[in-house]
Amino acid sequence: MTQLVVLLQAQGGGGFSLQLVLLGGMILVFWLFMIRPQARKAKQAKQFQEGLQKGDKIVTIAGIHGTVNKVNDDGTIMLETSPGSYIKIERSAISMEWTNNINKAAATTAK
Repeated sequence: MTQLVVLLQAQGGGGFSLQLVLLGGMILVFWLFMIRPQARKAKQAKQFQEGLQKGDKIVTIAGIHGTVNKVNDDGTIMLETSPGSYIKIERSAISMEWTNNINKAAATTAK
């Protein structure tokens, strides 16, 4: 009987190392599928926002369409929404996905 208890206690330690391995695997999967792609997307959005120039057609996160008229040094942009109408917005308010879709559609109709 004592031998059986000793064997059961010895096997209990192996379960703890298995739990650590599984926990490490879950953290790795979470990092690969959640954190890494989002960090890459944020980096691309920042590069896109820093590379804006006068004449670029953009869409804000709020859905306002316009053309960049002036890029200010304080992180803002003068956006021409219609001829003669300008609004001042933050660079971070520009939606990269919608802007890319608009520029693709404009390139297709230009061909």
